[in-house]
Amino acid sequence: MTATATATPTTGLEPRRSSSAVTAALWHTWAMTRRNLIHISRAPMQLSDVTIQPLVFTLLFVYIFGSGIPIPGGGRYVDYVLAGVLALNLVSSTTGTAVGLSTDLHEGMMDRFRTLPMWRSAILVGRSLADLLTAVLCALIVALTGLALGWRPETGVASVIAGFLLMLLFSYAVSWISACLGLNADNPETAASFGLIMLLPVTFVSNAIVPTANMPGWLRAITDWNPVSSVVAATRTLWGNPNPSRTIGAWPMQHPIPASLIWSIVILVVAVPAAIVSFRRKTSH
Repeated sequence: MTATATATPTTGLEPRRSSSAVTAALWHTWAMTRRNLIHISRAPMQLSDVTIQPLVFTLLFVYIFGSGIPIPGGGRYVDYVLAGVLALNLVSSTTGTAVGLSTDLHEGMMDRFRTLPMWRSAILVGRSLADLLTAVLCALIVALTGLALGWRPETGVASVIAGFLLMLLFSYAVSWISACLGLNADNPETAASFGLIMLLPVTFVSNAIVPTANMPGWLRAITDWNPVSSVVAATRTLWGNPNPSRTIGAWPMQHPIPASLIWSIVILVVAVPAAIVSFRRKTSH
């Protein structure tokens, strides 16, 4: 009489030899992050918004606007605009979060994930972390392109790194807004239109590309309180680059670093629970 051994199938989502709920959640999150990175590696054109676009935008803004836009208080346009170009690219690239989640939702991947013994929110967190890693690549490309064009920070290494980290934190927060849209969009095409309709205008109506001193009063009031203006002004401050916004009396322009942190935290506090609620509603049936 022989005994038949039944092997338990593995999904790649089980924590390795641990019954800890926290360890399991971390392992599931890593598995989902890895899944998204592998998916990107098999379709590298998905990275065009964090590789080709940053290079093109940096070249266009430096060479097209550089000779025609004076900087109040003096300074070179390339030093002024680099933080703005970085914000423009990072914020617009978060559209990928919306498109990716919407695609998974409408192609049935979410239903497959529901059948696995995993922490359900790992799907959202894993996606956000994968997109954060691509944002780091975007920041690296903008920095290298800027250095090649003559951009130079005027502060120490720690302050320069802090500027990049502040920008990446803000980008990560905005990606959760994109996650909310992707989970509630009718299809991936609708989710993709979010970047064109909402994110790009929000970025341009700021101090990212042009100084705001000559804008109409009502428009300047909007730009002064725009979260993008705060994070761009904070990054310029940390890099020691020209920052004409420091002469503006609005609180975010006088205190751009704490304003940027407050905006990022507020966005995360609102958007993360909203995304989780939307995800549970969409995957509960």
